Parts: sequence; structure tokens; C-alpha cells
Amino acid sequence: MIRFATPEEFSAALANLPTPDSDAITAARARQESLTKPAQSLGRLEEIALFMAGWQGREKPRAERIFAAVFAGNHGVAAQGVSAFPREVTAQMVANFRNGGAAINALSRACGAELEIVDLALDQPTADITQAPAMDEAECLEAINAGAATVPRDADLFFVGEMGIANTTPAAALSACCFGGDAMDWVGRGSGIDDAALARKIKAVNSALAKHASYCDSPFETLRRLGGREIAAMAGAILASRMQHIPMLLDGFICCAAIAPLAAAAPAITHHCLAAHCSAEGAHSRLLEHLGLDPLLHLEMRLGEGSGAAVAVQIVRSALAAHNEMATFTEASVASAL
Repeated sequence: MIRFATPEEFSAALANLPTPDSDAITAARARQESLTKPAQSLGRLEEIALFMAGWQGREKPRAERIFAAVFAGNHGVAAQGVSAFPREVTAQMVANFRNGGAAINALSRACGAELEIVDLALDQPTADITQAPAMDEAECLEAINAGAATVPRDADLFFVGEMGIANTTPAAALSACCFGGDAMDWVGRGSGIDDAALARKIKAVNSALAKHASYCDSPFETLRRLGGREIAAMAGAILASRMQHIPMLLDGFICCAAIAPLAAAAPAITHHCLAAHCSAEGAHSRLLEHLGLDPLLHLEMRLGEGSGAAVAVQIVRSALAAHNEMATFTEASVASAL
């Protein structure tokens, strides 16, 4: 199990990222060129197959063992009135997850993913980021390691999700801190807030940036000051999956905000990631552009929980089915192009 004992170990792992297996990509590309179809006629499905081959180190990659983790945390900034729901809903939704009744449960069953639910000190919200750092060093490390611990070494594909009332507020702050702009560029309506709550949210993000941005001199410190426990856990899971060569599907705005501090320092962190979808949260498309990721789906989803990633698993499965199961020109006795 991967564990980071110190912030320095976290930074060192980020500075020494594994790369995909170029020989496996070459072999997979050669197979693609021999299949009974015009070259590149399956578009991005072919790209996905090569991506999976590189990270799995196989000419014929697979999507049999799919794992997901949903992290839940509470946020002190919720006291600023930035969400449409009270903080108690986080724990209520965790109970729903555990009882199998949420969207992510249904969608995980549909895509064949094994789902783990991790609640992170729900009775101890992070500090209000307009007033203080969200977490101290030990709390942030604990959250990062909780995320890293969920990544199974034998996973073919992994995705993460989150639950945390008010967490689009730290997500907006993280995005602005990492990629520039102010609250107006990154704040959206999240869970469906009205104009008054939107104004409070914009004020909260600008206050958090004014208080912390000048001290955010490393990915760890950015997560510690402006993030949340579930956000730090997703960052830890994403980095741990890279260290184990496990391809990742990224979910929506909050999941992508979790990787933002890592990507700002080490853009290559996204190379083992596919963006599952572009959510209806306005700033998500802008964030994906900064991450250099082209989403697989545009379905106007904005639920979180890893729901968009669960849907996109089906696209990956289709890509690998075509890549692995089609006959070659030779096998099918079909004449290839001259």
C-alpha cells in the first residue's frame, strides 16, 4: 500500500511520475492497423485502446477489474451560506451510499465497478477557508493517505468521486489559485444556489484567495489551505494510481479541482487520466482546458459522486472490446487497402 509519511514524500512522488509502456503502445497500434476497418475509423475509441495499453503494459488491455472510491468530507465554509443544502446532508448521503440507494451505486452496478465508500471525519468539518487553512499538516496527510489506500494494485481502471456539502467552493478556490483568475471566473451554482447564495460564494472564494494564495507554494500546501478532506483524498488516490500504472477516469469539477494543484506543478500527472465528461458546472470546461483533457461525454451532469466516470466506463469497455475482439485482415481473409 502506498503511503506518504511527509509532505516532502508526496512532493517527491509527484516529481518522479512513471510513464506509459511505449512498447505496449507500439504493439497495440500495430494491432489497430491490422483490424478489419479503415484506419482511424473508430476515432477516439482507438485512442482509448492505445492509452489503456500503455498504462497496463499490454497489447490487449482489459477492463475486467474496475474499482471506484467515493470520499465524503464536511467543510467549515458551509457556514458562509454557500450551498443549497445543510451540512448534515453529507452524512445522510453517506448512509444512502452504504445502503446502495444513490446514483453512484446504481451506475457502479451498471458498469461493473466495485465501490468503496470512505467517510473522513464528518463530525469534524475542515476550518472555514475564509478564516484559516482548511487542514493542518497531519490532517491533510491523513486525508491524502486515506485516498492512496483505496487504490488496488490489481485494478484495470480506477475512478473516484466525492460527497461534501459546499465543496464546490473550495474547488473554485483551488482552480483560481492554480490557474489564475478570481472567483467570478470559477464559481458556479453548484447544488443549485440562488443569487444571494452565489454572491456569498463569490465573496467566500475571493476571501480565501486573499488569505491563502500567497502561501500556496506547493501542491500539498495548496490542498491543505484551500481544499477539503475528500478533495485531498482524491488527490492522493490519483497520485497513487499513477505510481501503480493504473489508468484513471476523472469525474467532474470537484474531482478535477483535486488534481489541479498537482497538475499546476507537474502537468504530466494528467497523462494517466481520461476526462470522463464535462459537467454542467460552468467552470469545468475551463478547468479541463487547463488540464489538457478532452472529455469523453457531454451529458449536462452535475451530481458528482463519480457518476460521470461510472457512465464513461462503458465507453472504455467498448473501446477495448473493439480492439481485442475484432478480427485482423489476415484472420478474416479480407483484403487490406493497397
